[in-house]
Amino acid sequence: MRISRREFNKAGLGAMTLAAFSGGTALAGQDELIKKAIPSTGELLPIIGLGTNRYGVGDDAEKRAVLRAALARFHELGGTVIDTAPSYRSSESVLGDLISDLGIRDDLFIATKADKDGGADATTAQMSDSQRKLKTETFDLMQVHSLRGWQDALPVMREWKQDGRIRYVGITTSRARQYEEFEKVMRQEELDFIQINYSLGEREAEQRLLPLAQEMGVAVLINRPFQSGRLFRAVGGKELPDFAREFAESWGQFFLKFIISHPAVTCAIPATSKPHHMADNLGAGFGKMPDSAMRQRMVDYFDSL
Repeated sequence: MRISRREFNKAGLGAMTLAAFSGGTALAGQDELIKKAIPSTGELLPIIGLGTNRYGVGDDAEKRAVLRAALARFHELGGTVIDTAPSYRSSESVLGDLISDLGIRDDLFIATKADKDGGADATTAQMSDSQRKLKTETFDLMQVHSLRGWQDALPVMREWKQDGRIRYVGITTSRARQYEEFEKVMRQEELDFIQINYSLGEREAEQRLLPLAQEMGVAVLINRPFQSGRLFRAVGGKELPDFAREFAESWGQFFLKFIISHPAVTCAIPATSKPHHMADNLGAGFGKMPDSAMRQRMVDYFDSL
Protein backbone atom coordinates (compact mmCIF):
# COMPACT_ATOMS: atom_id res chain seq x y z
CA MET A 1 0.00 0.00 0.00
CA ARG A 2 1.33 3.44 -0.89
CA ILE A 3 1.78 5.61 2.20
CA SER A 4 1.31 9.34 1.75
CA ARG A 5 3.55 11.83 3.46
CA ARG A 6 0.53 13.48 5.06
CA GLU A 7 0.22 10.55 7.46
CA PHE A 8 3.61 11.30 8.95
CA ASN A 9 3.35 15.06 9.41
CA LYS A 10 1.02 15.27 12.39
CA ALA A 11 3.24 17.48 14.52
CA GLY A 12 3.61 21.19 13.81
CA LEU A 13 6.95 22.85 13.31
CA GLY A 14 7.03 24.06 16.92
CA ALA A 15 9.74 26.34 18.21
CA MET A 16 12.76 26.26 15.91
CA THR A 17 16.05 27.58 17.21
CA LEU A 18 19.46 27.32 15.61
CA ALA A 19 21.92 25.14 17.51
CA ALA A 20 25.54 24.25 16.90
CA PHE A 21 25.96 22.55 13.54
CA SER A 22 28.73 19.97 13.47
CA GLY A 23 31.42 20.26 10.83
CA GLY A 24 32.20 23.94 11.29
CA THR A 25 29.42 25.15 9.02
CA ALA A 26 28.73 28.88 9.12
CA LEU A 27 25.40 29.67 10.76
CA ALA A 28 22.98 32.44 9.99
CA GLY A 29 21.10 34.41 12.65
CA GLN A 30 18.99 32.64 15.25
CA ASP A 31 15.72 32.96 13.33
CA GLU A 32 17.12 32.09 9.91
CA LEU A 33 17.74 28.89 8.04
CA ILE A 34 21.18 27.41 8.52
CA LYS A 35 23.40 28.24 5.56
CA LYS A 36 26.44 26.67 3.97
CA ALA A 37 29.02 28.29 1.73
CA ILE A 38 29.52 27.69 -1.99
CA PRO A 39 33.21 26.67 -1.99
CA SER A 40 34.14 28.57 -5.15
CA THR A 41 32.97 31.96 -3.82
CA GLY A 42 31.98 31.71 -0.17
CA GLU A 43 28.41 32.81 -0.97
CA LEU A 44 26.02 31.37 1.60
CA LEU A 45 22.96 29.32 0.65
CA PRO A 46 20.17 27.98 2.89
CA ILE A 47 20.59 24.23 3.33
CA ILE A 48 17.02 23.44 2.22
CA GLY A 49 15.80 24.40 -1.24
CA LEU A 50 13.02 23.36 -3.59
CA GLY A 51 12.77 20.90 -6.46
CA THR A 52 10.04 21.71 -8.98
CA ASN A 53 9.37 18.63 -11.11
CA ARG A 54 5.74 18.87 -9.95
CA TYR A 55 5.24 22.45 -11.12
CA GLY A 56 4.36 21.67 -14.72
CA VAL A 57 0.66 22.44 -14.28
CA GLY A 58 0.24 24.60 -17.38
CA ASP A 59 -2.49 27.24 -17.20
CA ASP A 60 -4.61 25.48 -14.56
CA ALA A 61 -5.54 28.42 -12.31
CA GLU A 62 -6.53 26.29 -9.32
CA LYS A 63 -3.27 24.33 -9.32
CA ARG A 64 -1.26 27.50 -9.88
CA ALA A 65 -2.89 29.05 -6.80
CA VAL A 66 -1.66 26.16 -4.64
CA LEU A 67 1.84 26.49 -6.08
CA ARG A 68 1.80 30.24 -5.50
CA ALA A 69 0.95 29.66 -1.83
CA ALA A 70 3.74 27.10 -1.55
CA LEU A 71 6.28 29.48 -3.09
CA ALA A 72 5.13 32.30 -0.83
CA ARG A 73 5.63 30.03 2.20
CA PHE A 74 9.05 29.00 0.91
CA HIS A 75 10.09 32.64 0.62
CA GLU A 76 8.57 33.57 3.98
CA LEU A 77 10.61 30.90 5.76
CA GLY A 78 13.85 32.00 4.12
CA GLY A 79 14.17 29.57 1.23
CA THR A 80 16.07 30.79 -1.81
CA VAL A 81 17.32 27.83 -3.89
CA ILE A 82 14.85 26.73 -6.58
CA ASP A 83 15.87 24.00 -9.02
CA THR A 84 13.98 23.34 -12.24
CA ALA A 85 14.54 22.07 -15.79
CA PRO A 86 13.12 22.39 -19.32
CA SER A 87 12.14 18.72 -19.15
CA TYR A 88 9.77 19.34 -16.21
CA ARG A 89 6.91 20.03 -18.63
CA SER A 90 5.74 23.65 -18.13
CA SER A 91 7.55 24.15 -14.81
CA GLU A 92 9.87 26.90 -16.04
CA SER A 93 6.98 28.95 -17.44
CA VAL A 94 4.83 28.43 -14.35
CA LEU A 95 7.69 29.39 -12.06
CA GLY A 96 8.49 32.45 -14.14
CA ASP A 97 4.91 33.67 -13.85
CA LEU A 98 4.55 32.93 -10.13
CA ILE A 99 7.92 34.38 -9.14
CA SER A 100 7.15 37.53 -11.10
CA ASP A 101 3.70 37.77 -9.56
CA LEU A 102 5.15 37.42 -6.04
CA GLY A 103 7.93 39.90 -6.82
CA ILE A 104 10.62 37.72 -5.25
CA ARG A 105 13.12 37.11 -8.07
CA ASP A 106 15.88 39.17 -6.45
CA ASP A 107 15.66 37.05 -3.29
CA LEU A 108 16.00 33.72 -5.08
CA PHE A 109 18.83 31.49 -6.29
CA ILE A 110 17.40 30.01 -9.50
CA ALA A 111 18.96 26.89 -10.97
CA THR A 112 17.90 25.21 -14.19
CA LYS A 113 19.43 22.83 -16.71
CA ALA A 114 20.31 22.17 -20.35
CA ASP A 115 19.95 18.74 -21.92
CA LYS A 116 20.41 19.04 -25.68
CA ASP A 117 22.55 16.74 -27.82
CA GLY A 118 22.58 19.05 -30.84
CA GLY A 119 25.80 20.90 -30.05
CA ALA A 120 26.51 24.44 -28.94
CA ASP A 121 23.71 26.05 -30.95
CA ALA A 122 21.09 23.76 -29.43
CA THR A 123 22.32 24.51 -25.92
CA THR A 124 22.31 28.23 -26.60
CA ALA A 125 18.76 28.11 -27.97
CA GLN A 126 17.52 26.10 -24.99
CA MET A 127 19.10 28.41 -22.42
CA SER A 128 17.68 31.44 -24.22
CA ASP A 129 14.25 29.80 -24.08
CA SER A 130 14.69 29.20 -20.34
CA GLN A 131 15.53 32.89 -19.89
CA ARG A 132 12.24 33.80 -21.52
CA LYS A 133 10.17 31.27 -19.56
CA LEU A 134 11.73 32.04 -16.19
CA LYS A 135 11.66 35.79 -16.93
CA THR A 136 15.26 36.27 -15.91
CA GLU A 137 18.33 37.60 -17.67
CA THR A 138 20.72 35.79 -15.34
CA PHE A 139 20.74 32.21 -14.09
CA ASP A 140 22.26 31.69 -10.66
CA LEU A 141 23.16 28.14 -11.67
CA MET A 142 23.06 26.39 -15.04
CA GLN A 143 23.59 22.61 -15.04
CA VAL A 144 24.07 19.91 -17.66
CA HIS A 145 21.11 17.61 -17.03
CA SER A 146 22.14 13.97 -16.48
CA LEU A 147 25.41 14.68 -18.34
CA ARG A 148 23.53 14.86 -21.63
CA GLY A 149 25.71 16.59 -24.22
CA TRP A 150 28.10 17.86 -21.56
CA GLN A 151 31.09 18.07 -23.93
CA ASP A 152 29.31 20.72 -26.03
CA ALA A 153 27.22 22.32 -23.28
CA LEU A 154 29.88 23.19 -20.70
CA PRO A 155 31.91 25.46 -23.02
CA VAL A 156 28.74 27.40 -23.92
CA MET A 157 27.80 27.72 -20.26
CA ARG A 158 31.25 29.06 -19.48
CA GLU A 159 30.89 31.67 -22.24
CA TRP A 160 27.60 32.78 -20.72
CA LYS A 161 29.25 32.85 -17.29
CA GLN A 162 32.01 35.08 -18.61
CA ASP A 163 29.35 37.38 -20.08
CA GLY A 164 27.53 37.58 -16.73
CA ARG A 165 24.46 35.63 -17.82
CA ILE A 166 25.29 32.62 -15.62
CA ARG A 167 26.78 32.85 -12.14
CA TYR A 168 27.65 29.20 -11.51
CA VAL A 169 28.04 26.08 -13.69
CA GLY A 170 27.43 22.44 -12.80
CA ILE A 171 26.39 18.93 -13.81
CA THR A 172 23.66 16.62 -12.52
CA THR A 173 22.65 13.01 -12.23
CA SER A 174 20.03 11.07 -10.30
CA ARG A 175 21.29 7.57 -11.16
CA ALA A 176 24.14 5.62 -9.58
CA ARG A 177 24.89 3.94 -12.90
CA GLN A 178 26.18 7.30 -14.16
CA TYR A 179 28.60 7.77 -11.27
CA GLU A 180 31.67 6.47 -13.08
CA GLU A 181 31.28 8.93 -15.94
CA PHE A 182 30.18 11.63 -13.51
CA GLU A 183 33.40 11.26 -11.54
CA LYS A 184 35.47 11.53 -14.72
CA VAL A 185 33.73 14.79 -15.65
CA MET A 186 34.24 16.14 -12.13
CA ARG A 187 37.97 15.46 -12.37
CA GLN A 188 38.26 16.77 -15.92
CA GLU A 189 36.16 19.94 -15.80
CA GLU A 190 36.17 23.01 -13.57
CA LEU A 191 32.76 23.03 -11.90
CA ASP A 192 31.08 25.15 -9.24
CA PHE A 193 28.31 22.66 -8.44
CA ILE A 194 27.29 19.06 -8.79
CA GLN A 195 23.77 17.74 -8.22
CA ILE A 196 23.35 14.08 -7.27
CA ASN A 197 20.94 11.67 -5.62
CA TYR A 198 21.62 10.87 -1.97
CA SER A 199 19.45 9.73 0.93
CA LEU A 200 19.20 7.13 3.66
CA GLY A 201 18.00 4.74 0.95
CA GLU A 202 20.62 5.68 -1.68
CA ARG A 203 24.02 6.10 -0.07
CA GLU A 204 26.34 5.16 -2.95
CA ALA A 205 27.46 8.78 -3.33
CA GLU A 206 29.24 8.54 0.02
CA GLN A 207 31.84 6.23 -1.49
CA ARG A 208 33.45 8.56 -4.03
CA LEU A 209 31.40 11.52 -5.24
CA LEU A 210 30.81 13.31 -1.94
CA PRO A 211 34.43 12.97 -0.78
CA LEU A 212 35.61 14.11 -4.21
CA ALA A 213 33.37 17.18 -4.07
CA GLN A 214 34.93 18.11 -0.72
CA GLU A 215 38.40 17.53 -2.08
CA MET A 216 37.81 19.64 -5.18
CA GLY A 217 35.84 22.42 -3.50
CA VAL A 218 32.58 21.86 -5.38
CA ALA A 219 29.14 22.71 -3.98
CA VAL A 220 26.62 19.85 -3.80
CA LEU A 221 22.87 19.90 -4.38
CA ILE A 222 20.96 16.74 -3.43
CA ASN A 223 17.99 15.46 -5.41
CA ARG A 224 15.70 12.49 -4.58
CA PRO A 225 16.02 13.14 -0.80
CA PHE A 226 12.98 10.95 -0.12
CA GLN A 227 13.81 8.47 -2.90
CA SER A 228 10.53 9.22 -4.70
CA GLY A 229 8.52 8.43 -1.55
CA ARG A 230 10.22 5.11 -0.81
CA LEU A 231 11.57 6.37 2.51
CA PHE A 232 8.10 7.30 3.75
CA ARG A 233 6.77 3.90 2.71
CA ALA A 234 9.61 2.20 4.59
CA VAL A 235 8.50 3.82 7.86
CA GLY A 236 4.78 3.38 7.25
CA GLY A 237 2.90 3.00 10.54
CA LYS A 238 5.99 3.72 12.66
CA GLU A 239 6.46 6.54 15.14
CA LEU A 240 9.56 8.70 14.97
CA PRO A 241 12.13 6.95 17.22
CA ASP A 242 12.81 8.55 20.57
CA PHE A 243 16.49 9.12 19.77
CA ALA A 244 15.52 11.36 16.82
CA ARG A 245 13.17 13.66 18.70
CA GLU A 246 16.01 15.89 19.87
CA PHE A 247 16.61 17.07 16.30
CA ALA A 248 13.53 16.18 14.17
CA GLU A 249 9.78 16.70 14.52
CA SER A 250 8.70 14.60 11.55
CA TRP A 251 9.94 11.79 9.32
CA GLY A 252 10.53 14.33 6.56
CA GLN A 253 12.90 16.29 8.80
CA PHE A 254 14.58 13.07 9.91
CA PHE A 255 15.35 12.14 6.29
CA LEU A 256 16.44 15.66 5.31
CA LYS A 257 18.69 16.18 8.34
CA PHE A 258 20.57 13.00 7.53
CA ILE A 259 21.40 14.52 4.14
CA ILE A 260 22.21 18.09 5.07
CA SER A 261 24.37 17.09 8.03
CA HIS A 262 26.87 15.48 5.64
CA PRO A 263 29.81 17.91 5.49
CA ALA A 264 30.00 17.81 1.68
CA VAL A 265 26.34 18.67 1.10
CA THR A 266 25.47 22.31 0.44
CA CYS A 267 21.69 22.10 -0.05
CA ALA A 268 18.95 19.48 -0.39
CA ILE A 269 16.16 20.21 -2.88
CA PRO A 270 13.04 18.21 -1.92
CA ALA A 271 10.20 18.51 -4.39
CA THR A 272 6.85 19.64 -3.06
CA SER A 273 3.86 21.57 -4.30
CA LYS A 274 1.99 21.84 -0.98
CA PRO A 275 2.44 24.70 1.54
CA HIS A 276 2.32 22.42 4.62
CA HIS A 277 4.96 20.10 3.20
CA MET A 278 7.00 23.16 2.28
CA ALA A 279 6.93 24.34 5.91
CA ASP A 280 7.94 20.90 7.16
CA ASN A 281 10.81 20.68 4.68
CA LEU A 282 12.13 24.12 5.59
CA GLY A 283 11.86 23.15 9.25
CA ALA A 284 14.71 20.72 8.66
CA GLY A 285 16.97 23.72 8.07
CA PHE A 286 16.63 24.94 11.65
CA GLY A 287 17.83 23.60 14.96
CA LYS A 288 20.21 20.86 16.02
CA MET A 289 21.86 18.65 13.39
CA PRO A 290 22.92 15.01 13.89
CA ASP A 291 26.64 14.49 14.44
CA SER A 292 28.59 11.60 12.91
CA ALA A 293 27.62 9.17 15.67
CA MET A 294 23.95 10.07 15.34
CA ARG A 295 24.14 9.78 11.56
CA GLN A 296 25.40 6.22 11.95
CA ARG A 297 22.55 5.49 14.35
CA MET A 298 20.10 6.77 11.75
CA VAL A 299 21.65 4.49 9.12
CA ASP A 300 21.50 1.48 11.45
CA TYR A 301 17.87 2.21 12.26
CA PHE A 302 16.83 2.61 8.65
CA ASP A 303 18.71 -0.49 7.51
CA SER A 304 16.93 -2.52 10.18
CA LEU A 305 13.47 -1.72 8.81
